[in-house]
Amino acid sequence: MPRRVSLPSADDLFRPTAAPEDLEPAPEQPEQPPAAPPARLQVTEAEQESEPEPAKERSSGRVRHDEKMTVYVTADELLDLEHARLALRRAHGLAVDRGRLVREAVAIALSDLEARGEDSLIVRRLTGS
Repeated sequence: MPRRVSLPSADDLFRPTAAPEDLEPAPEQPEQPPAAPPARLQVTEAEQESEPEPAKERSSGRVRHDEKMTVYVTADELLDLEHARLALRRAHGLAVDRGRLVREAVAIALSDLEARGEDSLIVRRLTGS
């Protein structure tokens, strides 16, 4: 019995696993109302009066991303994000990862900022008014 272990070659490790037509992103699910956020993330009454319009530009969704950004969150914020992800899966059948959830939220916030400027939800929350 040989003592050498046979390992796969680089060509085997880095070969494409899907045909090019299979690499196209999956069709978008129809938009559905979001699940209720955890109590810590509930929006105040003033914020509810002016809900942001749907994002004009969609987030990038399920594509290969070339850029990376690191964001530090507290343990509670991470748990809230996981609860929201699981609620989307349970209530709406949307299996999304945390990255996609965050990209969608950023797209919505930026769209609201562009559309409303100083009256946007993100400006009001960041200024504390």
